[in-house]
Amino acid sequence: MSKLKELPLLDPEPVACCEPLSEHSISTADAVALAPAFKALGDPVRLQLLSQIASAADGETCVCDLTPGFELTGPTISHHLKVLREAGLIEGERRGTWVYYRAIPEKMTALARLLVTAETAAAIA
Repeated sequence: MSKLKELPLLDPEPVACCEPLSEHSISTADAVALAPAFKALGDPVRLQLLSQIASAADGETCVCDLTPGFELTGPTISHHLKVLREAGLIEGERRGTWVYYRAIPEKMTALARLLVTAETAAAIA
């Protein structure tokens, strides 16, 4: 039995309705749902961990491959991964003694969609 906490994803409907901050004021419900993810990404280690997980060639990476890239202890890396998991940015699956993590694209898209401006949307397109 996995000790990883299953977190509910945001409903696709509220994510689809969220307009960029530059065009519409965010609802209290959406702010409450998205704020923990922004808070989690406010730490440089967690931002780097998410980057490594999201850019993994197979779409997922083993915690054993994440730990050597930092001058931190295993428990500290585990804490940062837990914060990312609880914020709904990553999910993990235990396979034997290792946990494999993958990013949750829907949550990252919701965060990105919120920060888009007309100028950045035009530049991206």
